[in-house]
Amino acid sequence: MKILVTGSAGFIGSALSLRLLTRGDEVIGIDNLNDYYDVALKRARLERTLDFDGYTDSRTDIHDRAAVAAVFENHKPQRVVNLAAQAGVRYSIENPMAYVDTNLTGFANILEGCRHHQVEHLVYASSSSVYGANTNMPFSVHHNVDHPLSLYAASKKANELMAHTYSHLYGLPTTGLRFFTVYGPWGRPDMALFKFTRAILAGEPIHVFNYGKHRRDFTYVDDIVEGLIRVMDRVAEPNPTWTGENPDAATSSAPYRLYNIGNQHPVELMEYIRVLERCLGIEATKELLPLQPGDVPDTYADVDELVRDADYKPDTSVEIGVSRFVDWYCSYYGVRT
Repeated sequence: MKILVTGSAGFIGSALSLRLLTRGDEVIGIDNLNDYYDVALKRARLERTLDFDGYTDSRTDIHDRAAVAAVFENHKPQRVVNLAAQAGVRYSIENPMAYVDTNLTGFANILEGCRHHQVEHLVYASSSSVYGANTNMPFSVHHNVDHPLSLYAASKKANELMAHTYSHLYGLPTTGLRFFTVYGPWGRPDMALFKFTRAILAGEPIHVFNYGKHRRDFTYVDDIVEGLIRVMDRVAEPNPTWTGENPDAATSSAPYRLYNIGNQHPVELMEYIRVLERCLGIEATKELLPLQPGDVPDTYADVDELVRDADYKPDTSVEIGVSRFVDWYCSYYGVRT
C-alpha cells in the first residue's frame, strides 16, 4: 500500500516507517524537524529510512494547510497514520499555542486531506492522558474522558471528537489509539527514561516526581508499532449495535473506533528506576519531588477491545525494554558502562 506517515522522524513514526518499508509498503513520510528536542537525533532516525526506494521524504509542517494539501494531491496515499503532534504534558503548560497549532489545526488539515482524496483509513495517535482526572482503573475506552488535566490531553480528546465528526459526515474510517507511556530505543530526550539515563551516567541527581509513587503502564515502542499496523490493516467499520439511547464512547454508527494500547501491567516509577539502575550498574542519586501540575498519579490500560478486534496484546516487560534502551543509548552516544 501507499501510506502517509506524519511525524516520520519522530520516535514512533520512524519505527513505524521502517516496519512498513520492510514489509514492502510505500511510505510518504512528512516531518518538519522542529527543534522541540535534538534535531540531530531526528535526522539520525530519518537516515534509517532514506535508504529504502519506497520512502519519500517531505519537509512539511502539518500546520501548513497548503503544504499538507499538496502532499495529498501529489502522492494520493491510500492510508494515513498521523503521529505528528506537539508532545509533552508539562510543555503544554508553558506554551499552549504550540498545541493548538499542531494538534488541532494540524490535525484538521490531515482530516481535510483524507476527506478530499478518498483515503481508505486514517489511524491517529491519541493518548492515555485523555483519562485525566479518572481514577477508575484499568482505564477503558468506554469510560468518560471529559476531565483532562492538561491542554495536551485536551488536544488529544479533541482529535477523537474531530475524527468522529469526519467519520459521521464524510464516511471517513478513522481509528484512534490511546498510547500509554511509550519508551524504547531512539526515544524522546524529554521523557523520563532518557532523562534518567543521561543524568545517572553524568553523575547527576534525577528528579523523581510524586516521590516515585506513581505508576505507569510503560509500553515498549515495538509493541506500539505492531498494534498500529494491525489496526491500520483493519479498516474501521460502524458498530451495528450502536444506539444514541445508550451510546458507546469507543464506537459509533459511523466508521469510527478507539483503542487503548498499553502493556496492561502498571509499574511504580521507583521500580522502573531500579530496573534502569541494574541495567547501568549504577545507583542513582534521587531528588524526590511532588507530583507536577498536569500529571496523573497512575495509568493502567484495559486492552480487551484491541485483543478482540486486532488479536494483539503488548507484552514486552520493562526489564527487557529498558535493557534494550540502555544498549541503544550507550551505542548511539558512545558510552561505556
